[in-house]
Amino acid sequence: MSPSNYHDQTAEHARLEQSSERQANWQRWGTYLSERQWGTVREDYSDNQEAWFFLPHDHARSRAYRWGEDGLLGICDRQGRLCFSFALWNTRDPILKERLYGLSGPEGNHGEDVKESYYYVDATPTCSYAKGVYKYPQSRFPYERLTDVNRTRSRLEPEFELADSGAFDENGYFDCQIEYAKENPDDILIRLTVHNRGTRPAVIHLLPQLWFHNSWVWGCTHDGCAAKPRMRLIYPENEPAGVVICDHETLGHLEFRVQNELDLESPEWLFTENETNTSRHPGALSAGSHFKDAFHDYIVQGDKSKVNPKPFGTKCGAHFMVIVHPNRPTVLRCRLTGLGENSKSTSVPLVGDKTPQDYQPLATIDERFDEIFEIRKKEADEYYQACIPKELSQDEKLVARQAYAGLIWTKQFYYYVVDAWMQGDPEGRQLPSSRLQGRNADWKHLFNRDVISMPDKWEYPWYAAWDLAFHMIPMSRIDPEFAKSQLLLFLREWYMHPNGQIPAYEWALSDVNPPVHAWACWQVYQQSGDREFLARTFQKLLLNFTWWVNRKDTRGQHVFSGGFLGLDNIGVFDRSAPLPGGGTLDQADATAWMAFYCGCMLQMALELADDSQAYS
Repeated sequence: MSPSNYHDQTAEHARLEQSSERQANWQRWGTYLSERQWGTVREDYSDNQEAWFFLPHDHARSRAYRWGEDGLLGICDRQGRLCFSFALWNTRDPILKERLYGLSGPEGNHGEDVKESYYYVDATPTCSYAKGVYKYPQSRFPYERLTDVNRTRSRLEPEFELADSGAFDENGYFDCQIEYAKENPDDILIRLTVHNRGTRPAVIHLLPQLWFHNSWVWGCTHDGCAAKPRMRLIYPENEPAGVVICDHETLGHLEFRVQNELDLESPEWLFTENETNTSRHPGALSAGSHFKDAFHDYIVQGDKSKVNPKPFGTKCGAHFMVIVHPNRPTVLRCRLTGLGENSKSTSVPLVGDKTPQDYQPLATIDERFDEIFEIRKKEADEYYQACIPKELSQDEKLVARQAYAGLIWTKQFYYYVVDAWMQGDPEGRQLPSSRLQGRNADWKHLFNRDVISMPDKWEYPWYAAWDLAFHMIPMSRIDPEFAKSQLLLFLREWYMHPNGQIPAYEWALSDVNPPVHAWACWQVYQQSGDREFLARTFQKLLLNFTWWVNRKDTRGQHVFSGGFLGLDNIGVFDRSAPLPGGGTLDQADATAWMAFYCGCMLQMALELADDSQAYS
């Protein structure tokens, strides 16, 4: 067992230690929901492997995702089974705002580019407290203009941003402040505070949404595939706002409550299925008659036929229409409470809509709700006071704390099983045989189903191995166990290639990136002092080192070459591909990187040799 990394026993340190020792699963739930699942390689089942075009933003609201979910500053469990986020509508947009908008790679004059204004304000490693802000224009969101103007601009011109469109002129926007706090590992309190920054009252529709990831229509049998779960609405005594009961075969039994301010106003509950709308996408897999985009049709278009008239499904929302006055914020409170993995309720039957007389609520929204938030915020302050160097100025401490919040918010549940993805699903459409020799064909062993640190949850909602190595050095200051587990994860046999290569990123798992993993492991070890971690990483890094040793140049001069090895993402040539027009490119950096790698491995071996002659 590794030594304890939690000597400063604040309440958050104690939670981290309980999580590390598996005494309490404080990290089962977190800000793990992606901000963009559309346009990813995982969701690409096209014949020509054009991921940006197969599932664009315009399809995201009406097509069920195969390998993940996305939302607006949302949360999910660590296996992505149940997700929560808010949807908003300013009465002017053609669709609900339930995910961040941006340009795809081919649309942007500088590649993919999110066109929204949002902020990661605060977060603790266990997500015992987290806070984000989204700025929603009160005028019509300029989807078309953002796309059209950027498409006409060259790479030499600046990008056309949301602020350039006039969307925030005269402060005509809502500040939507989203906060999460945990009472215990399976009890998440959610608070949305909407500020009208304009000068006149404005209407906004608020829709806290809860939905299950679609794991049931594909006909798959690997880990992550599950029988269809269920949500249903009940009205217990003393809870006129209603309670949504959720049951999942592995996540267990949960209850979801919503309250507008602290009164008992009943929301308009909406239900549908998280399944593809077959009228918009003929031939797609779907098992029912109510679809993923039903709430858009109901709220924006007024089409009541699209939602399920019966209060059950796999996706639900509590609909409120409110008038927000300047300087008078509106507050919405939600609570998601579970019994734990594989649990079943003893008082609520799995079928039937009646509430039994012996029903006992798992939690309620009461006067302690806001008090819990204040406690968790105070504990977050204490935690960062212990983690951030005291000699920094107040401004520097604020920058550091928000940077750590960014690290925590950009953790994401990432799901990608290459062999299943290449073969296609048993119930899916027939895929061309060329797919079996296409992208990532040499990585059929790869099985990713973990919470992983992302470069960015919108622009890069997939891991990049060398980015992750850098992320884990600051991460080790606030959550050393997570940092160590991430570095070890990429050395496990279901990630690392049998030949020793570390997977790069989903667009090209075989791309060659700078060998910084050993350096990151050494840096994290120096902070944690965990020799078992150092030994485990060293043994697996020997495989990766051997793979690198066999990357020689074409002239046989024992100079290392090839790969995406620059110090940034800018290059005249794509060095992972043959040069256009033939020829070779002499490179010095690969050999320099290998010298660096050798030095890191030598440091690790010398350290381990103090305890074992096997490393000397």
